[in-house]
Amino acid sequence: MHDFEGDQTYSEKPGHNFAVNADFTTIDPAGYDALVIPGGRAPEYLRLNERLIEIVRQFAAADKPIASICHGQQILVAAGVLQGKHATAYPALKPDIERAGGCWCEIGETFSNVYVDGNLVTAPAWPAHPEWIRKFLELLGTRIEP
Repeated sequence: MHDFEGDQTYSEKPGHNFAVNADFTTIDPAGYDALVIPGGRAPEYLRLNERLIEIVRQFAAADKPIASICHGQQILVAAGVLQGKHATAYPALKPDIERAGGCWCEIGETFSNVYVDGNLVTAPAWPAHPEWIRKFLELLGTRIEP
């Protein structure tokens, strides 16, 4: 994963090390209620996986909740599911979202804004994690009480 080092650059650091218990070839989207697409560097490469793109299209066609953050929207762009949708992402993805037919939503300087458009919840970066997850859970009908 990458971490910001000052204002101009970032460095690569080890992410979470966990066992993979499923892969794209074995996933049946009908067995899932929603989809989460994390950001970071992985979407740049994952968007080349045709099976993943098919899975994303199935979630979108079924109008199931989709939460995507940061560069995760590169996968949404590749799947062609942003047409007419309001979305945000890491600022470098603005041209991609617009060319995919999406409506770009400004994020402000804090990177903590979240946009919900129907079944889609998007956010620009990790500072939006609390709001992003809260809005996603609302779509799923979950209530979190103190």
